[in-house]
Amino acid sequence: MSEKEQDTQQADGINQPARNTRLILLIMLVIAIIVLIIRNIDVSKNILMVLLGFGAVIVVHEFGHFVVAKLCRIKVEAFSIGFPPVLIGIKKADRGWRVRILPGLLQNEKKESDDGLLSFTIGKKILPGETEYMIGLIPFGGFVKMLGQEDVGPVKTNDDPRSYANKPALARAAVLAAGVSFNVISAVIVYIIVFLIGINLAAPIVGGVVAGSPAAKAGIRPGDEVIEIAGNSSRLDFSDIVMEAVLSDENEPVPLKVRHLDGTSDDVTLIAEQFPGAKMRAFGIERPFSLKIAQVPPKDASHLFAMTGLKPGDNIKAVDGVDVNYSWQVAPIIENVFEANVPITALRTETAGQQNIIKGHLPLSFMPSNDLREESEANLANICGIVPQLRIANIAEGPRPLKKMFRDLFSRLFGKNREKLKAGDIIIGLDDVNYPTFSEMREITIRYENKNLPVTVLRKDDKGNEKRLVLTVTPWRDTETEPARVVLGILPELNTQETAAAATIATEQYPNPAAIPRGARITAIDGVEVSNFYEIADQLKRNSQQRVTIDWRLDDQKAGNTIIEVGDTRGIVRAFPAQKEMLPLKDMENLYKADGPIDAIKMGYKKTKTFIVQTYITLYQLIGGLLSPKQLMGPVGILTFSYKIVAAQPFVYYLYFLGLISASIAVLNFLPLPPFDGGLTVLLIIEKIKGSPLSMKTQEAIAYVAWGMILMLMLYVTYNDILRLIFGF
Repeated sequence: MSEKEQDTQQADGINQPARNTRLILLIMLVIAIIVLIIRNIDVSKNILMVLLGFGAVIVVHEFGHFVVAKLCRIKVEAFSIGFPPVLIGIKKADRGWRVRILPGLLQNEKKESDDGLLSFTIGKKILPGETEYMIGLIPFGGFVKMLGQEDVGPVKTNDDPRSYANKPALARAAVLAAGVSFNVISAVIVYIIVFLIGINLAAPIVGGVVAGSPAAKAGIRPGDEVIEIAGNSSRLDFSDIVMEAVLSDENEPVPLKVRHLDGTSDDVTLIAEQFPGAKMRAFGIERPFSLKIAQVPPKDASHLFAMTGLKPGDNIKAVDGVDVNYSWQVAPIIENVFEANVPITALRTETAGQQNIIKGHLPLSFMPSNDLREESEANLANICGIVPQLRIANIAEGPRPLKKMFRDLFSRLFGKNREKLKAGDIIIGLDDVNYPTFSEMREITIRYENKNLPVTVLRKDDKGNEKRLVLTVTPWRDTETEPARVVLGILPELNTQETAAAATIATEQYPNPAAIPRGARITAIDGVEVSNFYEIADQLKRNSQQRVTIDWRLDDQKAGNTIIEVGDTRGIVRAFPAQKEMLPLKDMENLYKADGPIDAIKMGYKKTKTFIVQTYITLYQLIGGLLSPKQLMGPVGILTFSYKIVAAQPFVYYLYFLGLISASIAVLNFLPLPPFDGGLTVLLIIEKIKGSPLSMKTQEAIAYVAWGMILMLMLYVTYNDILRLIFGF
């Protein structure tokens, strides 16, 4: 035996345990995956459906490149769905179909080829092929590898006439454009199928009107139906209203024809505006909702029932004893309510088809200010000038800078005080101000921007015992709002469940504040004991236009009373109610179904065009700074959203979403930035004008810079996807 053979045998002996270990681990992993799939068969089916759908969009794009490359007689070396490492590869060999399984992870050192340890040939002898068909472990894309073509560098020159580099510029441009074209065509085909099946989409009905908006100024009212917009009256859905506002030029009048609930019609003209904090221009027309509770995941359905007594499928018939026919009738009813819960009557259809009237309730939360921006104390929520204490309704931090996130994480892990503010905490101190009002909280928050602010709260445990905590919070400037605001990261509400007063303020009807100390609890109104602010308001209303005595107690040693003149009933309570539990109402929808194949083609073309334009607008707003990159969704976000649709909606809605993804991918791939198809096409145009390709160094520099930008963007959007997935940001 030669010395080389001895070295090879010795190396094989050393590597054999490692190969065996990898093989055993692979087998264990496969068994674990199979067990997991069997134990979660429904979830597994949904995941499989998502992967198949997402993979189909990628296959269509890459298949376009593949087909045209073959037609142009370009040698295609690989066709891959997903990125390396390779999960499985199949290629024609002289002895049959050659199969490789995880060749990169299970390497076979005995062979000089890259077949790997799990490689085998099946079938009969056939003519060898030139293309290997692969599935990659990273399911976020795919590629077609042509001879002489590189995505991470310049085109490689060689003498093979079938090389991509040796083909005319027109042939190469056709190959590049094929992927985008196939995505557009597939989107149209998907929507043709969707509209042949029929799908329910949001109707072109006004669900609400933003105060002071162009729609409000034009006299448009909730319930109005848009029957024509910018000359288009064919099969309108709500997205047509949104898109027309976005697509209109600045200060461009857009004609609409609306039909009112009484059957009369009006012609109006709207000019879209950019609303504060909005990502795009709009008319101020809000989406319409029905009075039917939408289908939600089981966990959310259980929470909904516990909080309201309602279930998915219930139809709301009355709110606070008032019959309702439309969702926009609910808000005006709630505006006049000052109660912890509003009674709801709904119609429930049982499994057997029997219909029952059920009683539910809608929990209300009361905001300290109309829009949480008001800083004038006279305009705060109050009961005869008495302002309840502030309580944290929700933690609404949202995405924050990495520096702050890591600082908070470090503080939690190694700091002395690891407590954080929680929903339900009652704010009894900010800095040196005890029992602050909302206007005082805003003033202090602004003053402490990027500085440590001491916050004193009362927190109740599961048994109702109160604990006083002093926490440290660092207010930051939230650039997502317009204008940017310094925030604490909380959503405040009034602590109406108790009787403690934060302060008494002078208002127009009550210019002389009641003599009640800050933090004191109101115990009785004219001798009638009260236990919350709802009872306080009720007793004051009963004594409207009279003098009443208010008893209060600050602590065990200090108590007293004060007398106030109660005014008219309508001015006793100034409150800003909001739904504590937003009811998941189903969209008010129309069925959109084609009358036949020709009609389906027209509808499919129109919808594809709409989503292509919408994608371009999104990119324009992103580049122009009108849209935050945080709003973008990457592969993780798309797959997560896809799963939610598959799990909760009929299959036609997933097809509808795949059409959107296919149209969007077509736009993104035609961006003039290598290695996107559009960027490579630009290089071909430069080559055609110049008479020769750019230099190798120039192509390399462009390719590496472009890939760097793309990788950074992918990391950024994936990071935000994960935040949304884990924390709900």
